[in-house]
Amino acid sequence: MRMTAMAVLAGSMLCSAPAEGWQAGVARVDITPEEPMWLAGYASRDHAAEGTLHPLWLKALALQDAEGRRAVLVTSDLLGFPKPASDRIRNRLKEGLQLDRAQIILSASHTHSGPVLDASLLCIYPMDAAELDKVKRYTARLEEQTVAAVEQAFAALEPVQLASANGVTRFAVNRRNNQEAKILETYDLNGPVDHAVPVIRVTGEAGSLKALVFGYACHGTTLSGYEWCGDYAGFAQIALEEAHPGATAMFFAGCGGNQNPLPRRSVALAKQYGEELAASVQRVLAEPLEPLDAALACAYRETELMLNDPPTREELVAMTKKGSDYMRRAAEEMIAILDAGRALRTSYPYPVAMWRLGKQTVVVMGGEVVVDYAIFAKQMLGHDTFVMGYANDVMSYIPSEVVLEEGGYEGDTSQFIYGMPAKWKTGIEAQVLGVIRDLAAQVGVPAQAKP
Repeated sequence: MRMTAMAVLAGSMLCSAPAEGWQAGVARVDITPEEPMWLAGYASRDHAAEGTLHPLWLKALALQDAEGRRAVLVTSDLLGFPKPASDRIRNRLKEGLQLDRAQIILSASHTHSGPVLDASLLCIYPMDAAELDKVKRYTARLEEQTVAAVEQAFAALEPVQLASANGVTRFAVNRRNNQEAKILETYDLNGPVDHAVPVIRVTGEAGSLKALVFGYACHGTTLSGYEWCGDYAGFAQIALEEAHPGATAMFFAGCGGNQNPLPRRSVALAKQYGEELAASVQRVLAEPLEPLDAALACAYRETELMLNDPPTREELVAMTKKGSDYMRRAAEEMIAILDAGRALRTSYPYPVAMWRLGKQTVVVMGGEVVVDYAIFAKQMLGHDTFVMGYANDVMSYIPSEVVLEEGGYEGDTSQFIYGMPAKWKTGIEAQVLGVIRDLAAQVGVPAQAKP
């Protein structure tokens, strides 16, 4: 196993004079496309967006602790930040604000009703050159908007208090272990889930609510139409902001790689699930939360996850003559790589991060992480741990060993359309959990001997 590591504590850069407690700043920007574009997430779509159910948003929460240590959380109504865009954004934040990768979280809600981004699952959308050009221009604009929002958030720093707690809601269903077509007649749901609703409350000195950060482990796939929408997470944020005028609601996706909102496929259901999620957050706010001391620690590492042997050129050519259109296009993309004299990928630098806000631990993982990892992380670090997926880079599904062995979409076939020529090698689970354990030690969080 080969490992490429980069881990730093957030205290490596002190950007301003220390304060007595937390300081926070919030900024937001409307990222709804200004022209018709393809929506991300489904290979079944055959044309561009036709309208808007509600605007798409990117929001930034800048934090500074009592010692001047800084970090920023970005949330967004997007499928996910692909590595090229994520790297460019984080490099610019390093240059402009002296923020290391440990201090930056680029999170996406994984809505399937947001825009396609460059270098992300392009093989599944039958777009022509004009549509691809729109994607490139939109992605470049998004990068500018993200950097500007982070800068605005830091410019707006003011004294705040932080507190956290977990709520609960139960509309996520393990999609590998339950049949969607029979969900209304299923009375004994199977498979692991994580129904926790992690909440961080940010209040100003006068007690006014400044920001609400909350999450849930479920795919943003209630909707599959042709209108821009943040799905259930978007409706949840709207409901909370209507209930708390002046506050910014920020959603992050948990380990929902194998979780779907069921039943689904209607706007009414998306609104219902959003209102259920918002109600869970409201319940948390009505009860005592744990105050978080103004002490911030952050760590980050990229670990090289190994893939099985890639297919030969002859095998790829055979794939172009059968199967779905998007699988054929994926094979053609890999043939082009080989014909250009480059080798197919045999590993990938997988990002894992850890934040500690006072006593609150936040595990941050890239990719479409299956729910098993949230369960493992909480067994290792405590059941109140917050676990985030779809952050910093969405490169493929991240299966547990059980899912990897079972195969299917999350464990096998989805790899190919993500540009991965083969399945992950056995051992991925132990490797990722080992990195989580190491980062926990760096930020001062005790871990159990075994997850």
